[in-house]
Amino acid sequence: MNAGRTARERVRAELTREIADIARRRLATHGATGLSLRAVAREMGMVSSAIYRYFPSRDDLLTALIIDGYNSIGETVEQADRACPPGDHMGRWLAVCRAVRGWALANPHEYALLYGSPVPGYQAPQDTVAPAIRDVTVYGAILAAAHEAGRLRPPAGFPAPPRDAWPADAERLRRVMPGLSDEVIARAISAWTALFGAVSLEVFGQFANAILDPAEIFDYNMACMGRFIGLPE
Repeated sequence: MNAGRTARERVRAELTREIADIARRRLATHGATGLSLRAVAREMGMVSSAIYRYFPSRDDLLTALIIDGYNSIGETVEQADRACPPGDHMGRWLAVCRAVRGWALANPHEYALLYGSPVPGYQAPQDTVAPAIRDVTVYGAILAAAHEAGRLRPPAGFPAPPRDAWPADAERLRRVMPGLSDEVIARAISAWTALFGAVSLEVFGQFANAILDPAEIFDYNMACMGRFIGLPE
């Protein structure tokens, strides 16, 4: 009984992976809005009713792809951070930024699913939250480590953060950026926004015929953002 159940579980896991792989390929040609369980079933040679045993709806398949994507970029960022000396906080920040860019360029259609236009009618469930913040958690840990080491010194001359709703927002964000002031957290959000803005412009082709070496200007921008937060050179 146990052996039979294990065999069935292996077959199910393999078919689930195959469905997800085909769905990812179809993202490239049809986009998230054109993703169809029936079309995936046809490509697999399955009757359409069979695929619903694995993914009851298109939204369930989308959720699986989104979770896989977030975990993939999260793991890439974690590996990039681990490869750096713990005390090199600026180096870790730049490595994380480059990891995000590299993953996005290698997986543009998955990046578009995660960070592009929302899919009409789809609402991501709570299951996506933990995978979605894996990369942010690494980012927050780098800043928290720099702060704890006494090496986080934000430069002066910039506006103070908002005073109304921002303190409550900063308190929530402090769960992944422990020990940081409201001002540093505000700067961190600006830097994270700049990171994904730069990546999105490149992935979606907005630098074409304007920037000859996107990697060079990307590194410059991210180094500027690191200094803006207060990371040491």
